Amino acid sequence: MSQSRVTDYGELTRARMSMSFPLRWVNSYMLPGEEGWTIVDPGPRSAENEAAWDEVLNELGFSYEEISSIVLTHHHPDHYGLAGWLQERSGAQVWMSKAASEAARRNWGGTEFQPEGSFDAATIDLYRRHGMGDDRLAQLPEHLSGFRTQIEPQPEITIIEPGLPIRFGGRLWRPIETGGHAEGHLSFYEEETGLILCGDAVLPRISPNISYSPGGDLHPLRSYLNGLRTLGALHVTQAFPGHRDPFKNFTERTEQLLEHHEQRLDRMEELLRSEPRSAYEICTTLFGTSLGIHQLRFALSETLAHLVELADRGRAYCNQEGDVITFGSLTVNQSP
Repeated sequence: MSQSRVTDYGELTRARMSMSFPLRWVNSYMLPGEEGWTIVDPGPRSAENEAAWDEVLNELGFSYEEISSIVLTHHHPDHYGLAGWLQERSGAQVWMSKAASEAARRNWGGTEFQPEGSFDAATIDLYRRHGMGDDRLAQLPEHLSGFRTQIEPQPEITIIEPGLPIRFGGRLWRPIETGGHAEGHLSFYEEETGLILCGDAVLPRISPNISYSPGGDLHPLRSYLNGLRTLGALHVTQAFPGHRDPFKNFTERTEQLLEHHEQRLDRMEELLRSEPRSAYEICTTLFGTSLGIHQLRFALSETLAHLVELADRGRAYCNQEGDVITFGSLTVNQSP
């Protein structure tokens, strides 16, 4: 195994689990505790990552049976995916927020109330109404269904109660729930030391995707910005994110992300001033027309999140004629 996969940070150990381009890997964290090991965000399921966990446990000198808990920051496949597989091998409890558990079932099926594939159909219909053409829509069914191999089997979930500290890895953590990137996203903050396991709520150098999606948060960007303000007020000494490397300038990074989204809102409003446009037209103007379907889905969902926020702020309006939705600016251009 490459030595670069596992890094010891003293307080915890990181293992990098493989995922698709452009992120390439997701960070899984391991902490020893009184009752055994805790794994935070085990990564997406794949044959490569199953073998990687065998190697990581062998290198660190513990077995699957010594894993006592699996803690999840949120329901996206690159974080949630191997939880059920690890649970089968270890018997460990899998912990996540109630909202994240509900989002997992809504997105991936597994309940009588949300048949498998219904989220996919709703997503395709959403993108169609917001201007995506038939050629791109035709790529979505295979793309969306492909995530299921990364999350099966799904785990049995134990809910992390809001507002109550949770102990794992021999440490007492305060769970902080924020939205925008994913419903019910939890960061885990140790007040005594200032350590935070922040998942995808705050990332160094890259901006977490903020998505408007069927059945989810109706105001995802507002939720994300509010969450950034909450997290930015913490005294963080070291942040352990879901992607890229641990970092220390946590509060500064929350401020950078707040500014980034305000700039993006200004740019979108500017694009709407000439004439009403669909979300897809705004998306391709900002991000180009050559994105692969995976990145295009993220870009369009994030565009929608920003356009909804502009409407919430009274800076844009949303108009539906028949089955087509467009947005326009409510700001009148001033003559020089």
